[in-house]
Amino acid sequence: MLTGMTILIAIVSLLLMAAVLIQNPKGGGVDSTFGGQSANQMFGAAKSTDFIEKLTWGLAIALFALCIITTLMVGSGGTTGQELLSQ
Repeated sequence: MLTGMTILIAIVSLLLMAAVLIQNPKGGGVDSTFGGQSANQMFGAAKSTDFIEKLTWGLAIALFALCIITTLMVGSGGTTGQELLSQ
């Protein structure tokens, strides 16, 4: 289970990196990066920016939650430092 969570965290991290790299710091977004006018016609300038921004926030929240869940899974399965000191 822990291996699956680690793989899932890696996939979400790669998707988050891709979403951040797609964004244009000047606000152009997908329309200026992938195909110029054709992407602008397909998505529209405002819709592509909104979609990528929502995707980025969703992936960041998912990564945060997965890391916390994985930490709790690891912490519940092992011994703590206090238990090792008391032995």
